[in-house]
Amino acid sequence: MEKEELAREFESSSKEEETEEEKPAVAVEAPEIDTGDSHIYALRTTANREDQVMDFVASNSRKKKLQVFSVIRPHGLRGYIFIEAGTRAEAETSCFKVPYARGILPKEVTYKEIEHMLEPPKKVEMNIQKNDIVEIIAGPFRREQAKISRIDKVKEEVVVELLEAAVPIPITLKMDAVKVIRRDSDEGVTAERDED
Repeated sequence: MEKEELAREFESSSKEEETEEEKPAVAVEAPEIDTGDSHIYALRTTANREDQVMDFVASNSRKKKLQVFSVIRPHGLRGYIFIEAGTRAEAETSCFKVPYARGILPKEVTYKEIEHMLEPPKKVEMNIQKNDIVEIIAGPFRREQAKISRIDKVKEEVVVELLEAAVPIPITLKMDAVKVIRRDSDEGVTAERDED
């Protein structure tokens, strides 16, 4: 009985050696995986379900021990995620029967095509101070003027009060939704000029 098992193992190992060139080896417990031979595929998903699809694909890849190196959801791109895998078959297997996955696009994606979506946006240092007068440039209060009452630089938010509102109501906005039109220090300077 042991001879039969050894014969089967020998046959299977010799077959694996013959097809090694055709199919890349699956790294099961290797902490470092050589991604030199990876490919990027775009997976179409239901809009606003990208995170769920990513979780399912990552889970499938781990369970089935597939050669999937990364699953990426670029910020601002709805309805698509990217899968970096050794082969197209492994990418398709990782998303097989995954809810909200609509299929892999036929054309492979190059890194240069998606590079701008993957790198974090460069933070623009905004010079906003308390009591500045700003114009709201986005949202339902667009083109309204407001006064800055509080700044949260960590969350990149400002709390403003509309100037033309009968009752001052604090509104929280993103820093990039406002544009400074007059500085608090500018008011004092213009008042002094008027007196002269």
